[in-house]
Amino acid sequence: MEQSQVAAVSSEQQNIRYRLTIRQRLLPMLPGLGVVMLSQGLFWFEGGSFDPVIVPGLFVWGVLLPLVQIATRGFGVTLTPSAAVVHNFRRRTIPWANVQAIQIESLLGSRTVVIYEAGGRQTRLRAPTTGFLTWDRDFEGKFHTIGRWWLDHRGPDWVPVPPPGVWWGGPPASQGNPYAPPA
Repeated sequence: MEQSQVAAVSSEQQNIRYRLTIRQRLLPMLPGLGVVMLSQGLFWFEGGSFDPVIVPGLFVWGVLLPLVQIATRGFGVTLTPSAAVVHNFRRRTIPWANVQAIQIESLLGSRTVVIYEAGGRQTRLRAPTTGFLTWDRDFEGKFHTIGRWWLDHRGPDWVPVPPPGVWWGGPPASQGNPYAPPA
């Protein structure tokens, strides 16, 4: 992940931007290349020609996946003094006053930062993230920076919103953080 600081309205207020690095965007494509080459080798070993497998395989791996990588290179989050601007397919602004919690969650072997809002909405950030092929050694530091940014900029009028009510017969609410995922 790369961190860039861009000057905002005044020199003392700066924005922080986290997004995936080139390595984090390209390394997940390597298993696809291995599958294409392995399937081509097995097909050739059986006496087939190169054309039926290698052309579509290399087209998908060499053209379509890089286009997806280029389209997603701006994904991430920008921390501003008033809000977190989440850059996905659609840009979304989450005011700090609406944020109730910021936590790390694991999903399919990768760890990501999740923002919990007062209305119950959860926003999983595309960056920062860390996992098997998308390793980020400073992931914890970036998570703490986002949490500190929220604590410093949420405003003096911020109050925690009570968690949503528990359904009858549902699991009991967590005694610690009410916005923690169910155990």
